[in-house]
Order: sequence, then structure tokens, then C-alpha cells
Amino acid sequence: MTQHLLRTTSSSVPIVATARANTSATKESLLSSLPSDVRDSAEPRLDVQPLDFTSESTISDLAGYCADRYNNPDRDKASHLRLAFCIPGRLTPERAPAQISYDDALETLKINLLAPMMLAKHFTPFLPKKNTSLEAVEGLHPHHAILAFMSARVGSISDNRLGGWYSYRASKAGVNQLVKTLDIFLKGKSGGKTMCVGLHPGTVKTDLSKEFWETTPDEKLFTPDFAVEKLKGVLDGLKDGDRGKCWDWQGKEVPP
Repeated sequence: MTQHLLRTTSSSVPIVATARANTSATKESLLSSLPSDVRDSAEPRLDVQPLDFTSESTISDLAGYCADRYNNPDRDKASHLRLAFCIPGRLTPERAPAQISYDDALETLKINLLAPMMLAKHFTPFLPKKNTSLEAVEGLHPHHAILAFMSARVGSISDNRLGGWYSYRASKAGVNQLVKTLDIFLKGKSGGKTMCVGLHPGTVKTDLSKEFWETTPDEKLFTPDFAVEKLKGVLDGLKDGDRGKCWDWQGKEVPP
């Protein structure tokens, strides 16, 4: 996602990415695979900062850093957070209740649900207010700031026909509730200028889904680049009535 935004958004827009460790190496890796004509302009606006999603103190520290560097009203009263992705994920596919481990389930809930909740706590103050003027910015939604949380189709209660995946399903159902509740709050605070949505990317070829690569049909196993392009396209096409819902990579609503 970071590389996609570096390629497609205005060179005047700073992009903050996070890594648990080795931020310098992460930044170099992100930049090295960009086309040379993009790399030069991307380097000064890419800011990679340390973050541990399971530690509220590091989330708070990152928010403090961003407030001082990018959201300081003494320097720019119009500054605001325009687009935010929360993409942490953990999956333990329990197939029966007897397979549920308390420690594993707690870790899943921490990463999949509590991390987005804490990010919302510390970063919603940076989103537009009622008096914020949203200017058109290349590569970003023209009418709304967007806070996007990574959900999943298995978080849908009404669509649950197979069962299993207890901790993962519960965590993603919680994300969908967080999206709806937070969107109500943000709509009031921003006068409708900010929305919160959930995203379902499909099965993406990352470490999270590695156990299922061989059993997933090729046409349903997506590369990260494909998933990113599709999800960003979904966000770009959102209308005001689409707020507070979960959308899949095709732009179809995932039922609650």
C-alpha cells in the first residue's frame, strides 16, 4: 500500500508508514523497488516510524510524533490526516472449540481488534473537523478523509455458513462493529467530511494466508499489488452513503 500511494499521490503529500523494527531498512526496501523517476520525489516524503501494534505506549508515541511534525496548528492550521490504513492481522484457524488456545486467541484479539481501536483513539484527533477545508489532492478522495480498517468476509455474522476460525471471526466481527460506531462519531465531529470503512481484500498471498495458498484456486489468490490497487479503487469510489460499512475488493458490501 505504501508503494502504491507513493506512486499515485501528489509529491507534496507526506506518507507515514510503520515497522516493528529496522525502520531505515524498511524505508530503503520500499524505495528500492520504485521506478527511478518516482524514487527521488518519494524519498523525502516517506517517513517510516517504529510501531508495535500490541503496545498502546508506542501508538501514543507515534501519535505524538505525528502531531508535532505534521499536525501542528502553529505551523499549518489546515493540516489534517486525509487517509489512514490500519492493516495488522493475525490468524489462528481453529476448526473446533477444543482447538481454541486462550493465549493465541488473546493475541489475535489484540492485533486484529484492539490495535485498530487504539489507533482510532490516538489518531482520530488528526482527522478533519467541521471547519476544515478539504482541497482536491491528486490520488486522494476529493470529498472525504477516510479511515480504513482491514476486516474480512468471515467477520460477517449473517454470512457465516461454515463456522470455525473462532478467534479470527470474532475479532473481525468486532472490527466491523468498531467501523460502524467510529463512523457515527466521525460523521458528527467532521460534519460528514470524514468516514470510516472496513475492507475485505480477498485471499492475498502474504504470510497471513500461507497455510491456504495450495488449496486456494489461482484466480482467487491475489498478489499484494493486485489487492492494493483494487482496495484503493474501492476507497476512491466511495460515496457518503457508503460510510460505516465493510466493502470487498470488488466494491461489493460485506453484510454485517
